[in-house]
Amino acid sequence: MSTSFSGRPTSSSPPPLPRTEWQRYGRWLWLFFVVAAGAGTLAAGTAFVRAGNNADWAAVVVAGDWHAHDGSPSEIFDNARRDVAAALVNAGFKPANIAEFSVRPELYHSRHPLESDVRTIADTLAELTERAPGGCLLYFTSHGTPSGLVLGETILTPVRLDDIVSDICGERPSIVVVSACYSGVFVDALKGPNRMIVTAARRDRTSFGCGGTTRYPYFDACFLTALDHGREFPVVALATKRCVTQLEERTRMSPPSEPQIFIGKQIAVQLPTWR
Repeated sequence: MSTSFSGRPTSSSPPPLPRTEWQRYGRWLWLFFVVAAGAGTLAAGTAFVRAGNNADWAAVVVAGDWHAHDGSPSEIFDNARRDVAAALVNAGFKPANIAEFSVRPELYHSRHPLESDVRTIADTLAELTERAPGGCLLYFTSHGTPSGLVLGETILTPVRLDDIVSDICGERPSIVVVSACYSGVFVDALKGPNRMIVTAARRDRTSFGCGGTTRYPYFDACFLTALDHGREFPVVALATKRCVTQLEERTRMSPPSEPQIFIGKQIAVQLPTWR
């Protein structure tokens, strides 16, 4: 029996995923994309119409902490931040329209991340949308609490994040992905007709894979695999959810995190595709 970052006991400690095992999982995760690709749609009664590409979208990718679930130093969130940003470029986002954020930006000179604080994130997103008005994508990876997301020494609440997206992105199609324990608390506050919300867990559940020796949290690992093989965000979201479920079953994590997906009716016809 182990304890999550939040203090909730879990059935076992998240297993380490060294590179050789990650490669093994990667081949296995591909099966979930193949299954998800046939799903087609996620929202009942809504047909997804393929739109343009991601080149005129603004994106921020945020690592909100630098500790494992036991409090020890860890690169898991910055690993995810770095590789999600790179994967977005592969999916067609322009590098100039992507900003990365870290609580220890001075350690990552090659990527030039900015400081992970609310003001800097909001100001940078506003600047990005001036030259990339097509849409907004915000990706957060960190620890979570029932009241919000850990962002350095503060908690980013659902209401505060909704204020940022509403003020800066407005009516633009906007995708918000939150990889953290209890991240389902963001769904109700953020959902709207022009938004797609994906979270790593239900509002009352923790997520897994935040051990000091893992490369990424489970959700981030699954999202990266799905994004690498996908060509549209609804399919990526569904493949990520199925992948997380199977990883948790395979490693005997309990209770399941149950990632959440919301897709508004307006954004359904505005979401870009790639490849």
